Amino acid sequence: MGGPAAQKMATVGGLVDLQAEAHKEAFEQGLAEGREVGRAEVRAQVERLAGMFYDLAKPFEVLDTEVERELLTLAMALARQIVRRELKADPSQIIGIIREAIAALPVAAREVRVHLHPEDAAVVRQHLAPTESERAWTMVEDPVMARGGCQIITATSRVDARLETRLGAILSELLGTERHIDGARG
Repeated sequence: MGGPAAQKMATVGGLVDLQAEAHKEAFEQGLAEGREVGRAEVRAQVERLAGMFYDLAKPFEVLDTEVERELLTLAMALARQIVRRELKADPSQIIGIIREAIAALPVAAREVRVHLHPEDAAVVRQHLAPTESERAWTMVEDPVMARGGCQIITATSRVDARLETRLGAILSELLGTERHIDGARG
């Protein structure tokens, strides 16, 4: 039975096996390539999605900064109005501000000039009589200075006790930052 017909059958059976094996290898190779292509597509989609999320978040960062700046501006405006109202009710508060600012000067400071708004200068003249324990100083009327603040200037130093500077320092302390409100004058 092992004649040419059996050999032919074995060859056909071998071919079928070879064909099945080749098919299996091609299938596995195709499957591996397909998976790799699929992974690459998923990675590309994830990267696109991450980019879209980043692009979506970016405007919120800008918006957060703008909202923060607007809130600070509003807080400064409210604080200015409250201080102005307080000064109208008790204009002599400027005297305490001047005394604190002068106390911040170095002991050896000479030629002390206190720059004040003219209306504040009138209040100081009316209510403050210099005492012997206080350092001598000259009052300078400065119409550009906002009410409720002053600048103390000597030959060697300066104390900025303007309203805007004091409010900015308070806000910075409250916010835990070292920010100063730019262009806030008034």
